[in-house]
Amino acid sequence: MTMKEDKPQRVGIAEFKARLSAYLRGVRRGEPITLYDRDTPVARVVPLESRAGPLVVREAVTRPRDVDLPAPLGRPIDSLAALLEERQGER
Repeated sequence: MTMKEDKPQRVGIAEFKARLSAYLRGVRRGEPITLYDRDTPVARVVPLESRAGPLVVREAVTRPRDVDLPAPLGRPIDSLAALLEERQGER
């Protein structure tokens, strides 16, 4: 199986599935593959870049200040019981 990076190898889906490990070894070597379904290209398998891209810096999420939140109930809530009660009411 010889593939060139400038021209991806054309492979049918059934053949790719049957010889997946062999084709993935080629991809690891930098050899891309174009998958075809009845002479129609449907996907391209290419090697991942070896180095990580630039990191993105994000601001920390802060709690909204102008939102009125309801007061806590002061007692524990049985979520399962509440859900089952709600489901019984729908029937």
